[in-house]
Amino acid sequence: MERKEQDMLPLSHEKVEVDGVYINEAGREEHLHRGQHFPADPVLGKSEWKLTEYAFDNHHEGRTDARLVPKENDTDKIGKITHPRRQIEGG
Repeated sequence: MERKEQDMLPLSHEKVEVDGVYINEAGREEHLHRGQHFPADPVLGKSEWKLTEYAFDNHHEGRTDARLVPKENDTDKIGKITHPRRQIEGG
């Protein structure tokens, strides 16, 4: 027997352990975050949920968002990395 057949899928009302896109038995997709509970299906009620895609908080192209890169004439450098050893002033 393969490992996939032995795994039990999470059911409605159980806690989500991994951020991602899940699909239930009826084909309903939900984007859920860790700590939330799997919702019940309006038609089926309690149903199994399968992870179909992980949620990543990074940029998929492998490049830094251009809005976060400081420009030479940028007057608002707050929240942008201007130097690798930048120290936060104050506090």
